[in-house]
Amino acid sequence: MRKSPLSILIAASIAVAAVTVSSQALAYGAGDVFTRLGVAKVAPKSDNGTILGDAEVDVEDDSAFAFTLGYRFTNKLGMELLAAEPFDHDFQVGNITGGSTDHLPPTLTLQYYPLGGTDAYVQPYIGVGVNYTRFSDEQLDADLSVELDDSWGAAGQLGIDLLIDDHWALNGAVWYLDIDSDVKVGGADAGKVEIDPIVVMGGISYRF
Repeated sequence: MRKSPLSILIAASIAVAAVTVSSQALAYGAGDVFTRLGVAKVAPKSDNGTILGDAEVDVEDDSAFAFTLGYRFTNKLGMELLAAEPFDHDFQVGNITGGSTDHLPPTLTLQYYPLGGTDAYVQPYIGVGVNYTRFSDEQLDADLSVELDDSWGAAGQLGIDLLIDDHWALNGAVWYLDIDSDVKVGGADAGKVEIDPIVVMGGISYRF
């Protein structure tokens, strides 16, 4: 059975937390400015819609370097902006043709930290917000132009910091992004692609 990204994240977090030992009071909370750095994998959902009539679109996964910048307004409330280098996705349009596109998915979330302001070494958080996805370098293997419209959509987030000291932590996070794009092929409307990926990121966190 294939494990979900969220179950993998939770299992890894528990395993690392079990061996994390420190005598310092860490108390992350109000006024903290932080960044998170790592590698993110964008995994589109399995059914990506149809274009050119009834040709099914299949968008493949891709991974890239990603980072975030965040701020805690209070011990329990904060916000975070996700950014990354461009993700490059290959896709297949039925048995007709293949292609590729780059995209940038900046995502802003408002976050809740249930253990914020405490000395807990494990700091989970949940976030909701908005995603903007900009497509570029669209190409088809066929001799036709293709264009994907930029997308606005909702975003949801689950994450966890495993505190090491006053500044450093291990981090894992999962986002769901609502990404739908109208497609033009040869300058004509061709349908809509629904990517709606799960984004999984693992790396480190630094508090300034």
